[in-house]
Amino acid sequence: MAKKVEPLSESYYYILLCLARGPGHGYGIMQETKRLSRGEVLIGSGTMYGATGNMMKKGWIEETASQMENGKRRRMYRLTPLGKEILDAEIGRLKRMLEGAEEIEWEGNHSETA
Repeated sequence: MAKKVEPLSESYYYILLCLARGPGHGYGIMQETKRLSRGEVLIGSGTMYGATGNMMKKGWIEETASQMENGKRRRMYRLTPLGKEILDAEIGRLKRMLEGAEEIEWEGNHSETA
């Protein structure tokens, strides 16, 4: 079981989520994040490479063999077992938050004041 960690930033969450589908490179992860978040989360290249560096230090992701794409070398990353545990814990946390919100009756009561 993963030790308790702070909630993930949106960038970290989406990077791990993208890599849960399989290895990927930075630009591809940035594009997939935009798609999965329906344009709500945009990861810039500085954020992307800072986050991947930090997550590699934590052991959540690892670099795999590079690949060439359009004449450019692409660093490929993959999720580690620890990274999968961290992602699963975050998904569980988000689900519990949503379940709590769903318990509230929203039939106009949320706009009334006491």
